[in-house]
Amino acid sequence: MSQKSVSAGSTWIHCFNPQEDAIVRLFCLPFSGGGVQSFSGWVGQLPLGIDLCAIQLPGRETRMREAAFANVHALIDVMAPAFEPWLNKPMVLFGHSMGALIAYELARRLQRDYAFSPRCLIVSGRVAPHRSLPQPPINKLPQSEFIGRLRELNGTPEELLNNTELMDLITPTLRADFSLHEEYSHQVDTRLQCDILAFGGINDAHAGRAAINDWRDVTDGHFRLRMVPGGHFFIQSAQSLFLRILSMELYSELRDLLAPHPRVAARTANL
Repeated sequence: MSQKSVSAGSTWIHCFNPQEDAIVRLFCLPFSGGGVQSFSGWVGQLPLGIDLCAIQLPGRETRMREAAFANVHALIDVMAPAFEPWLNKPMVLFGHSMGALIAYELARRLQRDYAFSPRCLIVSGRVAPHRSLPQPPINKLPQSEFIGRLRELNGTPEELLNNTELMDLITPTLRADFSLHEEYSHQVDTRLQCDILAFGGINDAHAGRAAINDWRDVTDGHFRLRMVPGGHFFIQSAQSLFLRILSMELYSELRDLLAPHPRVAARTANL
């Protein structure tokens, strides 16, 4: 089955400008409240040979009418089977904050149930899954306090936070996302075999260096940690720098696959 036909039939996966000769797929999972468009600015910023794909979770964008999941294991139960047609190429999973947790559990499920390991799991802006979050939960706060805490995170546009009608519309999804993130309980059942690359914001009060460094405990693969200037949403505030570092790390991780790629080889030869 071709990549185009798979993408057209999937409510879960959207690939930006798919390359016919792509060797690896990078699947991106969003932060709380985020969707496919959270990654649209990444188009054209990754090494040749890597297809950029984003996961469309229920409760947002084209799936606005669906209820968002408040439990990561329930989400993975219905999402993992959608990946089965996509296991014909090597993949890398990326997730920021809530997305890091979903990506981790997806990697474990693919390894356990499909005997398929991603080449690399890239986690960003979240403490290791077996560590407690440093901040108290906000998913059950009264609306005014909930919005105040969202404002402190600096990840939601101010014009949206000030729009009562829109906030009332998206709050159920936001609360479900934060519940998934904050009420997670780690189950020690499947240890990853893939490499993990972890990113953190130097000034992120929600995921400090030590807590992100503990991701090394959940895999038998290699582990690398990269810190980026900025707070919790450094992937937005320092996007250009982050994407340059990400691209270098991806090429290093996937060199054995990407180096033989005809367009990569041609570009390298012309340097």
